[in-house]
Amino acid sequence: MSTALKLSDELINLAKPHAAAEHRSIPKQIEYWARLGKAVEDNPELPLQFIKDTLLAVAEANAGQLSDYKFGV
Repeated sequence: MSTALKLSDELINLAKPHAAAEHRSIPKQIEYWARLGKAVEDNPELPLQFIKDTLLAVAEANAGQLSDYKFGV
């Protein structure tokens, strides 16, 4: 489900270079920022990079990109 939102030109202009660098559309970049911001607010004790890595790991798992971890190798 999608909903039309009115966003400020400032936010859209801030998102443009980040979206281009990450190969995302501008709406997807803003959506990523929203998900990341929510995760940060929900987990204030965790470092930002840990949260970003966790979101990436979840996306990889959802895409079926899992592999067994081999201890001591």
